[in-house]
Amino acid sequence: MADIRPTEKAELHVPDLEELRAVLQAGLKENFAEVQVSVVECPDLTKEPFYFPVKGLCGSPRITDVGGVPYLVPLVKKHKEYDMNAVSKELELPGAFILGAAAAPSRIVGMNAELMPLVLTEADGRPAVNSSYFSSINPADGQCLQEKYCDKFSDCNFGLLGNLYACEGRSGKVIEVRVKKRTGGVSLVTALRKTLEGAYPDQSLALGGTFVIQKGKAKIHIMPREFSVCPLNSNDDVNNWLKHFEVSAPLICQSVLVSRDPGLDLRVEHTHCFSHHGEGGHYYIDTTPDSVEYLGYFLPAELIYRIDRPKETHGVGRD
Repeated sequence: MADIRPTEKAELHVPDLEELRAVLQAGLKENFAEVQVSVVECPDLTKEPFYFPVKGLCGSPRITDVGGVPYLVPLVKKHKEYDMNAVSKELELPGAFILGAAAAPSRIVGMNAELMPLVLTEADGRPAVNSSYFSSINPADGQCLQEKYCDKFSDCNFGLLGNLYACEGRSGKVIEVRVKKRTGGVSLVTALRKTLEGAYPDQSLALGGTFVIQKGKAKIHIMPREFSVCPLNSNDDVNNWLKHFEVSAPLICQSVLVSRDPGLDLRVEHTHCFSHHGEGGHYYIDTTPDSVEYLGYFLPAELIYRIDRPKETHGVGRD
């Protein structure tokens, strides 16, 4: 991780889980017909459908925003590449389990692609376990091609940008979110974020975790294999460059969201998803509001680390 700017760190507001449960229960009803938010013991995430390399989401929870969209657009800065093992040390949590949404390291994979990071970083002689997936555009048919990262590569790198949740991977109490039938106009992630923003207007809260779209379909995008040689100067430019797909449940999503940017030039929400049927990418929203069902597990982060914040920034391409 050469040529990176100094890391910035800030404390986040961490409500009691029972308080948070009540806030989310009330807020999500504005966007979903059926809502059940509970405080539960985190299920074993090494089991179906997750197959994560750790059992839980607990233990020193923190988030990081690494790099950023300004390293992708208007024109790519290909030299921006990061290592999850180095990131875990920068987060003062060596050996952390890290999940979230990032770009694949184009230097290594040989193209541009979406990365769904699931990495137990190395610690004390224990090698890293990389359970990540990546999705690219299949040159044969222009459709989604999802692959397991460790089937092809042995590193734990990513490129350009990443919004990541890190923890010790332990079992413990988490927030469980069960919702059905979307009645509002925003995604589950946006609904969670806006609920927190409304309940805590003067404070910054962050949630990280995973959710499953159990029924229905979702809109995703995958970046083209080749970076744009023409500057992408607007959201329309970016959306016209991206390839959009409708994909089917079950989808396992990994998400990081922040209620309010404490002045660190954050991407306030970012979610990627993968599946066991070959579809995955950057999640926007479900496309089947009447039949959609979500089940998620989240935990509030205690700290935010801003790694390699771009000097020159903009608001394009952050949807």
